[in-house]
Amino acid sequence: MAKCCWLPWLIIILLPLPPCDGSSGADVDLTAGFAAVELTGDMFKLHKPYDLPPEQRYEFRDGVRRMWVLCSDRPFSPGSTTKPRSEILLNKTYTSGVWQFEAYGYVPSGTTGVSILQAFGASGRNTTLMLHVYGGRLMYYHDEARVVDGDIYDRWFRLNVVHDVTGVGKLAVFVDGERRLAVAGHGGYRHYFKFGVYVQRDPSHYMESRWRDVKVYTKIVD
Repeated sequence: MAKCCWLPWLIIILLPLPPCDGSSGADVDLTAGFAAVELTGDMFKLHKPYDLPPEQRYEFRDGVRRMWVLCSDRPFSPGSTTKPRSEILLNKTYTSGVWQFEAYGYVPSGTTGVSILQAFGASGRNTTLMLHVYGGRLMYYHDEARVVDGDIYDRWFRLNVVHDVTGVGKLAVFVDGERRLAVAGHGGYRHYFKFGVYVQRDPSHYMESRWRDVKVYTKIVD
């Protein structure tokens, strides 16, 4: 596992975007029976090292949100004991029902020891779901037994996370239309989604993820 050490700056090349109809993966409409939630620009709240301007850790161009961080960066606020991050907090809180996050994501090779997606809010802890990247594998937290995708590097993938808040809650994670994980939630009352890069165990020096077509849905109740 790569440690936090200096690596040369990477040359970033934006690859061709995936087709918007999802034909790059399984043609499965996971949002059938859901209603799209309106997301305005002010709902995309950036958390980045407090001593840096946004443009040094975030870029939004041609519909792609690119976030990067160094393991040596400062936390998002003075006095915070959390690790460095460049993340979007999607400021749409939900407390009941069934909700779904959908987006296309991209993780460059070399990025490791980082969370790229969170379902925030739980009982006795902060999150009910985190998806980490370790050596190209996308996994549930740092659980080696729950690998969501074995090779996530250098490709656009469609990610759907469905959160049923009922009781302790249930979560399902889909990659390119295929269900790869089903787990119980961790309780809690208020939830929202976060995406980007947030340093975890044994990080690389440089971490990055890119996102496009970010959407949130809620289950239609008859």
